[in-house]
Amino acid sequence: MGKKSKASPQPMLDEKGRAPLKLDYPQTFKVGFAFAIIMLFWTAYDFVVPLLLEHAYGLPNSLRGLIMGLDNLLSLFMLPLFGKLSDNAHGKLVKKFGRRTPFIVLGTVASVVLMVFVPVATLKQQAKADDLATNIEAQLNDDAFMEKTLGEFWDSGDKNLCDKDYLKKNNISTKEEFQQIRFDAKFTSKKAILNMIGTETFYYDGVEIKDLKAIEPTSGRTYEEIQEGNSNYNKFVASGMNNYISDQVYKNVTQKTGQTSLAVYMVILLLVLVAMATFRSPAVALMPDVTPKPLRSQGNAVINLCGGIGGAIAFLIYTVVLFGERLENYVIIFGSVAGGMLLLLAGFLALVKERKMVAKCQEICKEYEIDDFAEGENEKTGEFAEELIREGEEGAIGNVAMDAEATLGGTAAISPEAYEYAKSVVENDKKKFDFKQWLASKNPKDWWNAKTKEEKSKMVSFWLILASIFMWFMGYNAISSNLSIYTTKELNLSAGVASIISGVSMGISAIAFIPVGYMAAKIGRRKSIIIGFGLAVISFVLIFAFVRSSEVAIVPAVLFSLFYLISGFGLIIANVNTFPMVTELSTAQTVGQYTGYYYMATMSAQAITPFLGGLVMDYISNRGLFVYSAICVAIAIVLMVFVKHGDSIQIVKGRKMTKEEKRQARLDALDAD
Repeated sequence: MGKKSKASPQPMLDEKGRAPLKLDYPQTFKVGFAFAIIMLFWTAYDFVVPLLLEHAYGLPNSLRGLIMGLDNLLSLFMLPLFGKLSDNAHGKLVKKFGRRTPFIVLGTVASVVLMVFVPVATLKQQAKADDLATNIEAQLNDDAFMEKTLGEFWDSGDKNLCDKDYLKKNNISTKEEFQQIRFDAKFTSKKAILNMIGTETFYYDGVEIKDLKAIEPTSGRTYEEIQEGNSNYNKFVASGMNNYISDQVYKNVTQKTGQTSLAVYMVILLLVLVAMATFRSPAVALMPDVTPKPLRSQGNAVINLCGGIGGAIAFLIYTVVLFGERLENYVIIFGSVAGGMLLLLAGFLALVKERKMVAKCQEICKEYEIDDFAEGENEKTGEFAEELIREGEEGAIGNVAMDAEATLGGTAAISPEAYEYAKSVVENDKKKFDFKQWLASKNPKDWWNAKTKEEKSKMVSFWLILASIFMWFMGYNAISSNLSIYTTKELNLSAGVASIISGVSMGISAIAFIPVGYMAAKIGRRKSIIIGFGLAVISFVLIFAFVRSSEVAIVPAVLFSLFYLISGFGLIIANVNTFPMVTELSTAQTVGQYTGYYYMATMSAQAITPFLGGLVMDYISNRGLFVYSAICVAIAIVLMVFVKHGDSIQIVKGRKMTKEEKRQARLDALDAD
């Protein structure tokens, strides 16, 4: 006897016999290739470009932040524009590929062609800056140089050069004690893993040291004393010396001979950013195009997961490259990122058939009666309103009433007074008048006034959402745009280790993408966002309070990683839900435009906050950046509390299928075969 096959579980049906509405995960993942292209570029850009500007030009934090904000200032105008252009796109390419795909393809290709020239334009400038930095580092064990330089640090009052409070807590209370700190580059040590974990082996001038208490002949000091001096240097001086070297590069290289190089770099960068801005809104708007409104938080979670994959590719590229000390590092990084973007574009074109996906979504919306249009914009309402205006005769009114009777399942009659009122309303504001709902109401004027009030309330929520998103990005991007500089200059970590910290935090927090989509469906988008914002505030406060440079590099690295991971979870919760809240208030015909509004809020914040964050780092302290960010995100929480619209429609669970429905389902399956 053959084994009896196990019956597959039957789906639940709603009161109209429909299966539960579920997200098409494979389709959404395919669409996410476009966002992966975007995040591959921007992840590399946000981490690598600040390092490039630092190493080549030694710019002050505020000026570097201003340059990092220019792309966002440009996008502030371009993203809504290209979102709207893609909404209204038509022509042969649109008929063949859809509204968004041509923008994605052309924008990606243009970006790839241009972006490799960004680091190439800085090669000569990097060489000059490296020579100056190497010359300064060679003097760190020179008594005359260190006494003069550290004395200037002490007298400057600049916490980024010399934090006297921190020194006094560690028993260095006088200028003379501070000036005695030295760094001997010949004394080195190695650990098994990333030079941070495992058994430590010591060397002096390349020769292994067996006894740290032995005397080094040239200096007359024991190796243990040299080790202690290097430890004090790493703990108390290294971050200040990093800032000093940057300042010297800016004054003696950039301002004297590097202005032309900086101008050329800026022109090329501007062209790349223009190319990237042409397709960001169309690429992001594609997900709402193919996803019914109630499923967009889950859909956005998948899209962000795809973006995370793009970011992970960027992380692998720049981490591997930055562990090698080569002048061409940045050329290799940007060239590899360009290749990755082309591969993802090829995958997108092979897997995404935009027109078919959009048509499928429209069919689902009709089946589940999900209105993806503005009131008065859908086909049936438009017919009613236009017929009232055009005809104005009893016959036309009778036809409308008959149609309404069939639609509403009851008898409908229109009084002359009601007709005149409807006509005046429609003439004044066609797009906000839903004739079917008006026809079913007992008091047309009350219905209309209520609808107008609701529209105003939605608009208030829309602007509150955008304002909250703006403050959220003011806080988070201030840190993300300065992260590589903070970890290398303040915590004295290598660029490779800093990139690993950033990548590991992103990778671990990425496990929250899918659960966050379900979280929004369970408790709502607004509450989820507030929780995410709250996690970010906690993270920033912890980093400010407990993370400091140390003679043991792993201590600040681990503390920063753990605390920054908390904000990573907050970032995911916020990003997954803020964009769907905006598109929830849009229509099928304006989703690209509303995507542009979303990016208008994010990009305007990102245009301003790197500069403001840089000012905080320049004039208060590098650590003060986290207080600034925590305040911005706290304001975002307050704004989100007052939002009343934009949450997802709850999907009601259905009922179990009857025996007859199960039988019919099997017959339908046989017919399909």
